[in-house]
Amino acid sequence: MTRIRLFLCIIAISMPSLAAAQQAMKFEESAAMLAASCGKDIDDNCRGVNLDATRLRECLNRNQDVVSAKCKADYPTALSAIQQRITARTSLVRLCNWELNKFCREVRTDPVKGLQCLLESTKKATPNCNKAITAAGYN
Repeated sequence: MTRIRLFLCIIAISMPSLAAAQQAMKFEESAAMLAASCGKDIDDNCRGVNLDATRLRECLNRNQDVVSAKCKADYPTALSAIQQRITARTSLVRLCNWELNKFCREVRTDPVKGLQCLLESTKKATPNCNKAITAAGYN
């Protein structure tokens, strides 16, 4: 149960505000591209769909006949980059479980302090955990 809480809190507190991962397209760039290319299309055709990559992709696919050409060209790339960030953040706890147990045992149950401790332990973390931290946009 505490792993789930940690995972959900990590996602909730850090969505777009932290540094971007070293990806082909950064999270912030993909969100900006999506807003620039598809903002009007989303307002007109997908009202009420939050920035949930899956639901937004479904809505834009469903309304392809009225979506602008620029949006059609850009949204797959932008939503893919957003989904990669979300996936990286959801797998962070699993990939850094050893570090959380070894270095952050006393604060592991507190999602915010557990994440902070994990980020402070990157010099001692395994390469896989460090890659996960970078992919999640924390480095």
